[in-house]
Amino acid sequence: MRRVAAAERTKTFSLHWGSGVIEEEAQIATPYHRPTIQLLKFTRGQAAGSYEIRLCHYDLKGRFQRSPLIVDAADVPRLARALRRTPKLRRLLARLAR
Repeated sequence: MRRVAAAERTKTFSLHWGSGVIEEEAQIATPYHRPTIQLLKFTRGQAAGSYEIRLCHYDLKGRFQRSPLIVDAADVPRLARALRRTPKLRRLLARLAR
């Protein structure tokens, strides 16, 4: 079994107001794309120390896409199951539905 180095596992991001790491991520695969919800932890820049939620998607080859996230209603239960592995992200999203 091949071990993956920590640097390979850590996803990073960079935005105009800061950069950092994707601390948690819920993702599913569909025939068209990979809907993804991410917890962004800012470590540098004006937003350092803060968290943000990103709703995004990747294409089938794993490339980040800069277009709106569209999730089929039939895929919502699978995305909800993927969120079970993201406790911080799940708590933040629960605050949206209050």
